[in-house]
Amino acid sequence: MLKLVVVAASLLCAYTHDANARPRGHYAHRAHAWCGTYLSRYFGMTDRRLALAREWTKVGSNAGGPNIGVVVVWPHHVGVITGRTPHGEWIIHSGNDGGAVRTRPRAVAGSIAFRRL
Repeated sequence: MLKLVVVAASLLCAYTHDANARPRGHYAHRAHAWCGTYLSRYFGMTDRRLALAREWTKVGSNAGGPNIGVVVVWPHHVGVITGRTPHGEWIIHSGNDGGAVRTRPRAVAGSIAFRRL
């Protein structure tokens, strides 16, 4: 069951499908996607283009794969790897993960870039 939950969660994109769901707090003015905005503020970056997850493929240098401290980019989501579980899953910190800022194990399958800032 846990594997199913992890797989389902990894397929979540940065868009809310519930028309009534809204981000809370500082990001409440962003109707749907705010993972890129959250991560840019997390790193103290001011480039507004980074609000779009894919723009993170152009930041820093190619990390060559997942590692702690590396930014992982999916087509519609972005986060930073903060650790690894005993089972080898990467722990990702990101905004708009289920409508909240979360740090949790997450599959990196389907990612399009790993960037070192």
